[in-house]
Amino acid sequence: MSTGSGFNFHEAVNTFFIECREILQRMENDLIELEKGQQDDELLNSIFRGAHTIKGSSGMFGFEDIESFTHIMESLLDDLRKGEISIDSDMITLLLQCNDFIGAMFDFFENNENETLNDELTKKSGELLEKLKQYFPSKDKKDPKRVINHCWHISLRFGKDVYRNGLDPQSFISYLNKIGEIINITVVSESIPSLSKIDPIDCFLGFEIDLKADVTKEKIEDVFEFVKDDCSIRILPPKTNIIEYVKLINDLPEEPVRIGDILKRIGSLTEAELNEALSFQMDAVPDEDEEQRIKPIGEIIVEKNMVQKSVVDAALQKQETIKQVSDRNKKTIRVDADKLDKLINLVGELVINSANVSRLVEGANNVDLAESVSEMSRLIEDIRDSTMNVRMIQIGETFRKYERVVRDLSRERNKEIRLEISGGETELDKTLIEKISDPLTHLVRNAIDHGIDSAEERVAKGKSPEGLVRLNAYHETGSIVIEITDDGNGLDRDKIYAKAVEKGYIQAGEEISDNDLFQLIFEPGFSTAEKITNISGRGVGMDVVRRNIESLRGTVVLKSEKGKGTSVKIHLPLTLAIIDGFLVQVGEDSYVLPLDMVIECNEISKEDLKGKDGGNFINIRGEVLPFMRLRDYFEEKSGDPARENIVIVEYAQKKAGFVVDKPHGEFQTVVKPLGKIFSSLKWASGSTILGNGKVALILDIPRLIQDVRNSESRV
Repeated sequence: MSTGSGFNFHEAVNTFFIECREILQRMENDLIELEKGQQDDELLNSIFRGAHTIKGSSGMFGFEDIESFTHIMESLLDDLRKGEISIDSDMITLLLQCNDFIGAMFDFFENNENETLNDELTKKSGELLEKLKQYFPSKDKKDPKRVINHCWHISLRFGKDVYRNGLDPQSFISYLNKIGEIINITVVSESIPSLSKIDPIDCFLGFEIDLKADVTKEKIEDVFEFVKDDCSIRILPPKTNIIEYVKLINDLPEEPVRIGDILKRIGSLTEAELNEALSFQMDAVPDEDEEQRIKPIGEIIVEKNMVQKSVVDAALQKQETIKQVSDRNKKTIRVDADKLDKLINLVGELVINSANVSRLVEGANNVDLAESVSEMSRLIEDIRDSTMNVRMIQIGETFRKYERVVRDLSRERNKEIRLEISGGETELDKTLIEKISDPLTHLVRNAIDHGIDSAEERVAKGKSPEGLVRLNAYHETGSIVIEITDDGNGLDRDKIYAKAVEKGYIQAGEEISDNDLFQLIFEPGFSTAEKITNISGRGVGMDVVRRNIESLRGTVVLKSEKGKGTSVKIHLPLTLAIIDGFLVQVGEDSYVLPLDMVIECNEISKEDLKGKDGGNFINIRGEVLPFMRLRDYFEEKSGDPARENIVIVEYAQKKAGFVVDKPHGEFQTVVKPLGKIFSSLKWASGSTILGNGKVALILDIPRLIQDVRNSESRV
């Protein structure tokens, strides 16, 4: 459904689901912080605002099941804010379950338009609502708290076509004076457009009116009988229940940001009372040498008994919501991921064509043209970097999600475990973050199940009863490193060795390094767990972890010390789309090495290529490095070049050298995926198109470094 104004209902609903899921994640994070003991008012207010926003947005889009459920949750949170009930671990658990259930309702309605909840979700809703209601203190159903207002309050918004239909808003308002006395009237004019866009026949006015009259509600409704189809009207009788005024505040279509304006509009505060409060505030302004804050107008209004605190709180909440939306609209813009991918593809094509233009200009012998092309290339590089930065997001939010995983699993396994996060500001390509989420989840769950003992067992071993799982991220030589460490038992080398012999990976008595032995854990079906749980022990998962990481051109390294803990390091490229490359030639073919991994490039003599002690090693300023001659590796048949060069690379703190025929220098590389037909080329991580239209393969440096080291280990 869409309207002529360009509003697309389906796009709006999709945005609603996206934003509400972000709110749910923030609420979950805040609840976990509360459980850690940080019971400050701001955390409770933040959770309450989240529930309030979801409730209001759900009602606006017609998701009544979500609205009604969240309303009960919001009421409990409101009582918590007011201090009427206290929070405990069981309540945190219940609120987290409610959070999950709201997310489940989002999933259901996103996939089932215009349907009511299924039986399973309806049953779950009933169970959670019963648990929520147990926390509510008993209250008199007839709430004695009323707004101090002896007038009828009329909230009136006239429709755009009221003048076209021959009706005059002023006449209706004037008639109100015949049935009573208008004590206060506020004209709402925020909807009026700029003069260049205004149509004098359109009506953009609204009114907030306080009417003193001894009449019935029906009598006031009769005044607007002839215009009821061209206006929206809310009528609140004198001394209305506070909840009705709170609802009116939340339903205000305009966005007044001052507390006084909001309270005036709904009729709970008069102009005279507001002026009195402002005057008191000015009189109470501290001198420069006094350490005293300026009292907010909301506090003054409550202290002077002008308006009840509940109404002021609702107005403050409305104000905060308006500010949040305004700030978010100023700072961010939501862009569809497909549009962003298309933009990056276009930038990639621009980079390729720029390289082609630069190649053509080289032989033109035109200095001015060469300078222009050079400047154009610089600008294209800036565009490339800026576009790629749009895709880079901090990994901290992904890390925060595992606090819930650690909390729930530690309770399930009857363990005391704390999650420590560092390096959350480290940025990574959004695509990589999405794809690394599942492997990280599995590794965190393994650390809880396999790594850390119960509190009693830890104390018996002289450790703190509370186990520790750490998540850390940092940049290193053109890659990002994600570490998952724990202070648990570590890996049992003897058990792993016995299982490796049983599986036939090694022979009994064969010597094998700890690093190579521990890597066998990532083989399919390899598990040393003595019992199967719902977390681990089936030998399924670690092989998938490695496969998923390698599919992202990454590597995973596991280190462990028995009795002290385990560390898993995941090395990933910063991005999968466009990289700075180092172009080299072997025979007639060109290859690209990621520039961030290249340390240096030197000419190498035939004497050095002979190797030392039967192996390919070279001495670079006192450091002995293994190297590989790519001509031999690729089985290149063309004649040997007169000179060769060695490119020294580093990845995951491991160095190696690759001997090439000729280096061509830096090259902006647009990464293109290889088709299934090239799946056997394990040493290639992708391809790119050169300026001359030829294809160059991108070398998988981590894989080649491993091949070099394995080859020298065998020697």
